[in-house]
Amino acid sequence: MPMYQLNPVSPGDIKIDLPTCMYKIPNIHAQGMSCSEHALQNGQVDPALKTLEARQDEILERLHELKATVDGVSKTVTTPDADLDATKLSHGPSASVFKHTADLDSLLGKDLGALRDIVVNANPASPPLSLLVLHGLLCQRYKVLSTVHVHSSLTAVPPPLLTCLGPRHIDSYARHRFQLGFTLIWKDVSKLQMKFNTQKMCPIEGEANVARFLYRLLAAAPQDPIAVTQMDCWIDTAVFQLAEGGNKERAAVLGSLNKALDHSPWLLGQEFSLADIVCACCVLQASQSTSAPANIQRWLKSCQNLGHFDCMSALLQ
Repeated sequence: MPMYQLNPVSPGDIKIDLPTCMYKIPNIHAQGMSCSEHALQNGQVDPALKTLEARQDEILERLHELKATVDGVSKTVTTPDADLDATKLSHGPSASVFKHTADLDSLLGKDLGALRDIVVNANPASPPLSLLVLHGLLCQRYKVLSTVHVHSSLTAVPPPLLTCLGPRHIDSYARHRFQLGFTLIWKDVSKLQMKFNTQKMCPIEGEANVARFLYRLLAAAPQDPIAVTQMDCWIDTAVFQLAEGGNKERAAVLGSLNKALDHSPWLLGQEFSLADIVCACCVLQASQSTSAPANIQRWLKSCQNLGHFDCMSALLQ
C-alpha cells in the first residue's frame, strides 16, 4: 500500500513522437539527383556543395605543395652517403656542340617541387673523366646545382677533386631555382654508381652506363640504329679494353681508333658524339696521348679545341 497518493498531473493517454534519427538531410538518391551533383529543383547546383568542393580542392592542392616542399627539404638534409660539402655549381665556359634539350619529365619523372638530383658515387683512385665532360655540357643546356661531397670511408682526397665541378654558385642556397642537381660523392667503392631517385631505384653501375644516361639528357643521341650500335661499341671498347685492359689490348684499340679516324674527323663520321668523349677520356687517362698515332693525336687536339675537356686538365697532371 503506497504511503502517499497523488492525483495525476497529465492525462495518461498522451502520445509522444520519439525521433528515429539524430539528423535529417535531403535524400541525395531522389529522382533527378546524383551522388556527384546535388541539384536543386530548378536544375542548379547547391551553392553549399560548390563551396565544399572548392574547399576540398584547395586543401588537396595545399597538401600537394606541402608534400613537394617536404621532399625538397629531405633531399637537402639527407643527401645519401655524404659527410663533407666541398663545392657547388659550375657553368661550362665554351659553346656546346649540342643545341637541344631533353624532356626531363619523361626521363627523370615529373617535377613535383623537389630538385631532381643525380647522385654519383665514384672512387677518387679512378676519376670519371667522361662524366665531368658531360656535366659541363649539361650546365650549358640546363641550370644545374652541382655539389661535391667526401664520404666518411675516405680520410682525404686530392684538392683538385674537390673543385672538379667548378666554383660555388651564388644561388646555391635556393635549390628551387635550378632545373637539375648533380651531386658527386667521392667514396671507397669498387665500381662507379649513380642514382637520380635515391629512394625508388636501383643504382646504375659503371662509368659507361652512367655516361649513356647523362648523354640522353642532352638530347644528342643519334637516331640511326647503326650509328647507335657503333657508338655503344666504341664506348664498351674504350672502357673495358683501353681503360681496364693490358698493353696488347690497348695497342689493338689504338690501332682501331687510328684506322677509324683516317677518313673522318670523329668516330661516327662528321658528328661529335659520346663515343668521342668516352674514348678521348680513356686515352688521356691511360697516358697514351703522347705515343698515340698521328690520327689520334689530331683527333685529341680537335676534342680539346671544343673546350669541353678543360675541366679535367687539373686531374691529369
